[in-house]
Amino acid sequence: MPDVTLTAEPRTEHGSGPAGRLRRTGKVPAVVYGLEAEPQSVAVVSRELERILHGAGGANTLITLELGTGDDALALVRQIQRNPTRGDLVHVDFVRVRRDVAVSAEVPLHAEGDPPGVREGGLLEQLLFNVTVEAMPGNIPNSLTVDVSGLALGDQLHVSDIPVPTGVTLQHEDDELLVQVTIPRGMDEEEEGEGEEGEGEEGEGGEGAPAGGDASAEDSGGGEG
Repeated sequence: MPDVTLTAEPRTEHGSGPAGRLRRTGKVPAVVYGLEAEPQSVAVVSRELERILHGAGGANTLITLELGTGDDALALVRQIQRNPTRGDLVHVDFVRVRRDVAVSAEVPLHAEGDPPGVREGGLLEQLLFNVTVEAMPGNIPNSLTVDVSGLALGDQLHVSDIPVPTGVTLQHEDDELLVQVTIPRGMDEEEEGEGEEGEGEEGEGGEGAPAGGDASAEDSGGGEG
């Protein structure tokens, strides 16, 4: 994926007042830190940053910040603050990175496919929608996908089932649960009921058991107190 360039102007005024005035001009206050360099307060054009965030690479797009000092910074977006009502950008953190040093990043996880277990009445439940990966900045995937088309009723997929590109490592336990096809409560009880009826019939005339077998023990309160 090609690098994206974003102009970052030095910012000398701090506080809510100057930040508000800055946002009214179409810019958003930001800070650049990392790689043992002093944090730098900057401002970037909101519209240009939004275009990057909504592009193919999303928040994990590798950005060359033009700082205007001859010290351009290769960076990733690390934290985004938005107005809770309007969704406008309020503040952004950029972290400096090096092309040859792996970094951690959070990427979206998509489940794709039509599980037969769902067609049989089960419910597809996804427990993780984002996963943390470690990779060189230029190798961070835009997203990861797990195939659920083979899941029957009661089946599960775990982190170890996610296919990842070469050079990308998942920062999760292999047995962490991702996706499962759960059996609805009503269907589960119906299957149990059918099983109990079968057991009762087989138990008739059994050694020391009254007619009705297990069913009569359950009706009388379940045995020992």
